[in-house]
Amino acid sequence: MAAAPAPRLILAFDLGLRRIGVAHGDTLTRTAAALATLHGGPQGPPWDMIHSLVRDWQPTLAVVGLPYNADGSESAMSAAARGFAAELTRRCALPVTLVDERFSSLEAQARLREARESGLRKRRVAKADVDGAAACVILERWFSGST
Repeated sequence: MAAAPAPRLILAFDLGLRRIGVAHGDTLTRTAAALATLHGGPQGPPWDMIHSLVRDWQPTLAVVGLPYNADGSESAMSAAARGFAAELTRRCALPVTLVDERFSSLEAQARLREARESGLRKRRVAKADVDGAAACVILERWFSGST
């Protein structure tokens, strides 16, 4: 009987124009949790903060959401997501996988709304909360498609 592969830590990124949601998870539990919401600007992603997260968490892989339109065509943000993924690989020496993120923000909003309505979440849902939850959705999609 072959030994199970060692668990791997994964970071997931939901790239936006203003914010980047970040989640973490591992291949043992196959669960995701929101980690941070980073604020970018005209200069682009906050690479110092991204480097810090990679250094602190030491992931073996990063997953980046690739935005598509509802019809499956690439969106205006697709090129930005591909560029971010390539730069993440270059700057952090980290393998990156792209995952279809279609409707991940809507799914994240619905999850957060349900948690608030059920009493599991006490405070109002902020935009930054949605970004982190969307990164969780992206990572969970990767888990469901990986072996």
